[in-house]
Amino acid sequence: METVLQDLRYAIRASLNRPAFVVIVVLALAIGIGANTAIFSVVNAILLRPLPYKNPDRIVMIWMSNGKLGVAEDWHSYPNYVDYRDQNSTFEEVAAFNYRGFNLTGTGDPVLLSGAWSTANLFAVLGVDPQLGRTYTVEEEEPGRDLVAVISHGLWQRRFGGDPNIVGQPIQLNGVNRTVIGVMPAGFAFPQKETDVWVPLAARPQLKQARGAFWLKAVGRMKPGVTIEQARADMGVIANQLLERFPQIMESYGSNLVPLHEQVTGKVRPALLVLLAAVAFVLLIACANVANLLLARAAAREREIAIRTALGASRRRIVRQLLTESLLLAIVGGGLGLLLALWGLSALVALSPANIPRLDQIHIDGRVLAFTFAVSLVTGLIFGLVPALQASKPDLNEALKEGGRGTSEGRRGKRVRSLLVVSEIALALVLLIGAGLLIKSFIHLQKFDFGFNPNSLLTLRVQLGGPKYRQDPAVVNFFQQAVERMQNVPGMQSVGGISSVFLDDTPNSTNFVIEGRPVPVGAESIEVPLDAVTPDYFKTMGIPLLKGRLFDDRDSTDSLPVVIVNETFVKRFFEGEDPLGKRFCYGTPNGDPKEWKTIVGVVGDMRRTGFDKDVRPETFMPENQYPEIAMTVVARTAGDPTSYAPALRDAIWAVDKDQPVFDIKTMDSRLVEMTAQRRFNMLLIGIFAAVALVLASLGIYGVISYSVTQRMHELGVRIALGASRRDVMRLVVGQAARLSLLGVGVGMVAAFFLTRLMASLLYGTSATDLATFLLIPSLLTGVSLAASFVPARRAMKIDPMVALRYE
Repeated sequence: METVLQDLRYAIRASLNRPAFVVIVVLALAIGIGANTAIFSVVNAILLRPLPYKNPDRIVMIWMSNGKLGVAEDWHSYPNYVDYRDQNSTFEEVAAFNYRGFNLTGTGDPVLLSGAWSTANLFAVLGVDPQLGRTYTVEEEEPGRDLVAVISHGLWQRRFGGDPNIVGQPIQLNGVNRTVIGVMPAGFAFPQKETDVWVPLAARPQLKQARGAFWLKAVGRMKPGVTIEQARADMGVIANQLLERFPQIMESYGSNLVPLHEQVTGKVRPALLVLLAAVAFVLLIACANVANLLLARAAAREREIAIRTALGASRRRIVRQLLTESLLLAIVGGGLGLLLALWGLSALVALSPANIPRLDQIHIDGRVLAFTFAVSLVTGLIFGLVPALQASKPDLNEALKEGGRGTSEGRRGKRVRSLLVVSEIALALVLLIGAGLLIKSFIHLQKFDFGFNPNSLLTLRVQLGGPKYRQDPAVVNFFQQAVERMQNVPGMQSVGGISSVFLDDTPNSTNFVIEGRPVPVGAESIEVPLDAVTPDYFKTMGIPLLKGRLFDDRDSTDSLPVVIVNETFVKRFFEGEDPLGKRFCYGTPNGDPKEWKTIVGVVGDMRRTGFDKDVRPETFMPENQYPEIAMTVVARTAGDPTSYAPALRDAIWAVDKDQPVFDIKTMDSRLVEMTAQRRFNMLLIGIFAAVALVLASLGIYGVISYSVTQRMHELGVRIALGASRRDVMRLVVGQAARLSLLGVGVGMVAAFFLTRLMASLLYGTSATDLATFLLIPSLLTGVSLAASFVPARRAMKIDPMVALRYE
């Protein structure tokens, strides 16, 4: 222990004697360790920390798989859910649920709550008890006995002021009084982080018998000791039995089980792992830089170490002393890096897309502190070991002679330093190519044509609730009046509405039959979205009419049903034919004349489900003939769209003040949200790549600069013997060029394989994009050569007499 303390005291004194050296080393390490700590904090919170449920590793999402549509996560019908629940042998409990929005009224302005219908055992599956009161029972799943609700801790606080007597009080949801029977603890937010209310799943008798109505999700808790593979096999048997019993309905369906943790984090896992690898590269580059500095310092101390060796110090003793100095620097750098991580983490969370799961749980905890400490120790060993081993085995005679002339590290040191620089350049190139691919991908996204004009568009959502909107005429009348009032707002150019959630998967779709053609069966059938739209929807969106007409006053509830289809629909089903006047029906024909819809118009394709999905054949019906209680309103304005939000909200409330208006955003902001995750990835990788570029440039500058200092005598002799300044420049820059090209060559090979791992993060760009693989290496080589220019100019100005006298 005394020897260790002696080494530590000497390390502190040695560091204090070289403050500039210490500052440079500590800052380089702080940047690398801080970046790793910040990203690991995110990975820890999202990927490593277990979900806040009892034994979360036993909770599994249970899906239907749909081979016909290529969908791995399809929903259940109520009868199928019951079969999976009752016939399995591997689950303790299986619960069903569905999303549902609730209009909360009677306590201030109306507001839409994100909620869920669920079976009573949902809370048992998750293993979470309420903070106050109780959850609902199986008996309360029966219609008429289901007028109860469990609310979230967040809703309890912000809407009811944390009233301890909230249990037993009535609240009005969708115009119906329900009794609050429980409050869930803070942090509980299943199935979505915005969920504020849960009510019993009181399905109507028709739905309980409808095996072909797929509208439920399912989650289960596996029995202790059961593996996910056993559960999959168990549910697979049930899926096969259902196929045998109901071949027409279940022909393309199977089962698919996904661990809940994977379900929550699966979409962001690839991006986080790529970011973690990127910051690891930054740390390795920082370590290479510090190792180069330590090698230079060891070369300067070669005479000191040779004397200590000559006086009897063992190699082990010298290595331990040098490693103690390295570890001291690493610990200090780690401490400063932790402070940088605390600051950077706040910025990271602020910049993160809102749809990243568990974002509110990101913080520095014990595991992160342990990670930082471990990284600091490992880093100290990595960048300290090679210089320590190099310096601890000097050639005594050569070292003492070299020490008399100044400093010289010999060929071994030069090779090690050159190898470190080559490694830096290779690692930096991989990061730069990755950043280049993401930037090019993002540029493609910015040029993406969604098929409509997003400029000056404001969007908002309205969802009608309450007994008065259970009849279609009331729904039609509400939206007719609301659209008319919004259209009369000064500065409003046009207003339209569509029943689906815009820029998301269309939730309502069905199969169909074209008149005069055989009824498709099995794999031949296809589902198409069906959306209700108001007459001016296409005009407001700027979607071109290609053929026929748009909806108008002729399309009333009493007229024959009509439909508008998109261009992809025509290409898929009416190639080479005129689609106008052709008819089809949704589902299977049952003899009702009004089930056949006549195509009256064809509109251009619109990529409203996102840039990374193919355009689907789409169908649109007039809102008057197909009333929907939920609508996305789009309004094209003459000025800034956001300034019209209050007037539009007031226009809707003038029709019914109890209907909430929510999700008010400009179309531009919605498009930005769609690319937020990719923008975030590009930004962070770009920052890390820029840091890597700077560190690699400093590395090659340091090697060339040190080489010039070491070769001052040689260069002075060359100049004295007639070498021109240009020859000296060529000699120095040539050394940098060799190192750069070697590093670029190694980095190109590594990038060719490693960038394939980030293919899922790219859009419209290959992971081996030729232009990127040519441009980025050229850029890095140019920067490296530029970094060598300053020491090369210093070499050109060497005075032979001064150099020879110095030597």
